[in-house]
Amino acid sequence: MSEFGRPGDRAPDFTAVDVHGTPVTLSDLRPAPVALVFFPFAFSGICTSELCELRDNLAMFETAGVRVLAISCDSMFALRAWDEQERFGYDLLSDFWPHGQISRSYGVFDAEAGLALRGSVLVDEGGTVRWAVLNPRGRARSMSGYREAVAALGVTA
Repeated sequence: MSEFGRPGDRAPDFTAVDVHGTPVTLSDLRPAPVALVFFPFAFSGICTSELCELRDNLAMFETAGVRVLAISCDSMFALRAWDEQERFGYDLLSDFWPHGQISRSYGVFDAEAGLALRGSVLVDEGGTVRWAVLNPRGRARSMSGYREAVAALGVTA
């Protein structure tokens, strides 16, 4: 994707490791829809707030059959420590090496800073981008956007 999250585009496939080093491949999760949540840094204030809000609203995603994958360029070890502290309840994936490869493929990698920007993508059961949002630095994403995107899949949560 040259531009971020154009609805109707095929979502780039990827494999990343979770907090235990287990590979997770996007295409293997089909036919379930997937919410990809890119974030800059584990343990940072806005990221913690956003991901805890997702955790606290996880039932909405689960009711709709949507799998949540949160992705950053942090190492799996940092993500594991953060997950143990916050108990998110969904997968945190490391885009550490090759550094930012997944974030690059979704157009959310900031090469100067070496981090993923705050972008979210809802991928439908066929692997097509249905919704996307990219927020500027320092601005959290809204749960209302996720609610509307999940509702548009046709499942009321």
